[in-house]
Amino acid sequence: MLASQRFRDAQHTKYHFIDHVLVRCPKCAGIAHVAPVAEDAVPSVFERRRLVCRACGPSRDVAGGRFRLFRGRGEATDPYFGLPLWLQAEMRHGWLWAYNPEHLELIRKFVQAPLRERAPWDAQVKKMTLVARLPTWIKSAKNRDEVLRTIDRIRSSLA
Repeated sequence: MLASQRFRDAQHTKYHFIDHVLVRCPKCAGIAHVAPVAEDAVPSVFERRRLVCRACGPSRDVAGGRFRLFRGRGEATDPYFGLPLWLQAEMRHGWLWAYNPEHLELIRKFVQAPLRERAPWDAQVKKMTLVARLPTWIKSAKNRDEVLRTIDRIRSSLA
C-alpha cells in the first residue's frame, strides 16, 4: 500500500500547533501572526505572545500565562488574543479550522488516507490526540471529498 494511502497517528495534540497561529488582523482583516516573544527559548504555552500584521503594521503583546483553547462551536479563535483564526471555513456540518499550515496539513493527510492507524492501545495520549478528537463528520469517508475541497480552499487563502 502506498504511503499516501496510510495515516499513522503521530500522537500530536492541539498544543503542538499553538506556538505559531495565523489570525485575522483586527485592523485590516488581513493575515496576522501570533508567536512567542522570546525566539531563543523553547516555546511554552505560558510565554508572552506577540500579534504582528505585516500588511498594516500593528504589533501588540499579551502577558504570558493566559491562554484559552477554542472548545466551542462556530468561528474558531486563537488561544491568546481571542481573534478569529485565518485558516477556517464553515461547512454544512460545522466549522473546519486549523491554527497554522502544519495543523491544516495534518488534518488533510488524515482525511485523505483510506487506512488510518491509531495510536497504540497502551499510549497515554491515545484518546487525546488531535486526530482522535476530530469531529465525526470530518472523519467520515462519505464527507472526504467535501472536506478535502474545503481544506484546499482554506490553503489557497494563504497565497
